[in-house]
Amino acid sequence: MSQKLIDLVRSAKPKAVVGSLLSAGDATVIVAREQVLELATLLRDDPKFRFDVLIDVTAVDYSEYDPALRHIVTPLDAGNDAPLPRFEVVYHLLSMPHKHRLRVKVLVSEDDFRVPSMTGLWQSANWGEREAWDMFGVKFEGHPDLRRVLTYEEFVGHPLRKDFPQRGYQPLLPMPNLADYTDNETYR
Repeated sequence: MSQKLIDLVRSAKPKAVVGSLLSAGDATVIVAREQVLELATLLRDDPKFRFDVLIDVTAVDYSEYDPALRHIVTPLDAGNDAPLPRFEVVYHLLSMPHKHRLRVKVLVSEDDFRVPSMTGLWQSANWGEREAWDMFGVKFEGHPDLRRVLTYEEFVGHPLRKDFPQRGYQPLLPMPNLADYTDNETYR
């Protein structure tokens, strides 16, 4: 079913899909950033697909990955000789009615590190997009509340980028006072 699923996605939106991969039974399509929101809407709404669950949103930094191996994990279609950018945003979709999964990868350059938010399609994108923003610096355009979720607001940088310093110092903040976070008089 996985190769059939890739073929079905390709036939539904041929200009959106710039590559695909079938590995260990997992179907992956590589999608142009400009087409990802339109394709995601189709994948959610079309009865052929019915991807009603967004399992996860994440990003990958390939800056230290061997370029020769990179084309194995992100194969572009023949004739597409464009260099692969440093980052990918990755969506993992699940169709409960059809019982199939699909990985959607979006190639994103470091110079223009933004993709459209999927929160309007799947509410579960909210947390994953915030996490990808916090850890990698992906700007999700249209996200209703794009702020850090694993680090604190004053944190400098994005810790899962390969160029993030292993040693360094972050701004120190005073310890929070429990009274600031409760309306219970016992803690005041």
